[in-house]
Amino acid sequence: MTLAVPALIGADGKYRVHIVGNSGKLAKRFTGFLNVFFSTQSTTGRKLAEILGVPFISLDTLHWNPGWKASTGPEFHEKVQNALNAAPEGWVVDGNYSSKLGDLVDTNATDRIWLDPPLLQYLPRIILRTLRRLLRLGEPCSPGCNERFTEVFFSRDSIIWWCITHHSVVRKRETLNFAKMGLGVGSDLTGRKMRRIGGWGKELEQWLGAVRHLVRSK
Repeated sequence: MTLAVPALIGADGKYRVHIVGNSGKLAKRFTGFLNVFFSTQSTTGRKLAEILGVPFISLDTLHWNPGWKASTGPEFHEKVQNALNAAPEGWVVDGNYSSKLGDLVDTNATDRIWLDPPLLQYLPRIILRTLRRLLRLGEPCSPGCNERFTEVFFSRDSIIWWCITHHSVVRKRETLNFAKMGLGVGSDLTGRKMRRIGGWGKELEQWLGAVRHLVRSK
């Protein structure tokens, strides 16, 4: 992947990164059968936050209260605003709840990263990670929000079903956003801050490597 601009744009030496895309975004490709089943690799957002040395903010964690009780719009907006305010040196936010948050995150972000891997790449990982949560071998989406067998396999609220049915929806939405904010191609000349990272993992690995180099060079 050729980077015509820095791996991250940032502002005033600080990085406020919003990561969007469908669910199940992992930091790097798994290599080998055992890794597929037992890897504890963090998500891309957590890995990026670690590289940058800034807090990682999961919108899922802030949105869901124990027992899968969703925060109201005002409650959620306040939680997210407080989390952003508490990280003046930068942050990495993962997730997209524009229906409740509007452009709160994007307005404050210096960079928007669209992770767009093929469905066949991340769906098996979602299934495996969900099974781990069902068996209480992995952390829940949010504290007090444990997966239940009937909801995972027999409910339209299942994360697995959501990923399958929303893959094309998310891709269409972010394609429109990219046409407006895409680096070097967006129609909004002053608001170009969005990068698309697709493929089966190599492009993501290269980008994370470029981010590491960017941080080390400062």
